[in-house]
Amino acid sequence: MDDLESAIRKLVAANRILSAEGVVDAFGHISMRHPGRPDRYLLSCSRSPELVKVADIMEFDLDSNPVDAKGRTPYLERFIHGAVYRARPEVMSVMHNHSYEIIPFGVTKIPLRPIFHSAGRLGGTIPVWDIREKFGDTNFLVVSNELGRDLVACLGGNTVALMRGHGCVVTGPTVETTVLTSIYLRVNARLQMDAMRMGEVTYLSPGEIELSSQRNKPKVGDERAWEYLCARAGIEREAL
Repeated sequence: MDDLESAIRKLVAANRILSAEGVVDAFGHISMRHPGRPDRYLLSCSRSPELVKVADIMEFDLDSNPVDAKGRTPYLERFIHGAVYRARPEVMSVMHNHSYEIIPFGVTKIPLRPIFHSAGRLGGTIPVWDIREKFGDTNFLVVSNELGRDLVACLGGNTVALMRGHGCVVTGPTVETTVLTSIYLRVNARLQMDAMRMGEVTYLSPGEIELSSQRNKPKVGDERAWEYLCARAGIEREAL
């Protein structure tokens, strides 16, 4: 397989894994930067992640225009992806999801913070983007480059940003890392909520986050975790 075909198959696997792990349901999407064209990215057409196939993967420029739609309908919120790739050249994969566990942290004054070692990858700062601050009442959807740029301004150089009353955006240096960060973001939110019910929480220190996050690099163990996740999702890893 050439690099593009391999990348597309990996992106299909990522969609299936995120569905199997409960990060997405009928909605949510993950993309990757084109392996041979950094000014383009790959993203499925508008389908539920569990159903995404190789033929569904589309190519977009950084303004989120389809290169060749071939009659396929793109996601309305593809502008999240294009805006991140344009602003952050080191980012190779972007995820948007609506995990229910994270929503409370985007609508209250309680910040979402890493609580266990595998969540160090989330980083020490998880900002919250409120679409209403600049655009007033909306339907919450990021359906233009202007909205995408404003979201990315809030994301800054961080790995994750929450979206008030909506969901989140997750970035990473590889598809595998972005998938795992999305999974651990959801797990951390659930564990933090449980811990707060019990009493005062001891969060990861800045030093612990620094040592466990490995910045914008593939994390130690990601390859092993990816193999495990492929098995759980019923994906033949050798076919990727």
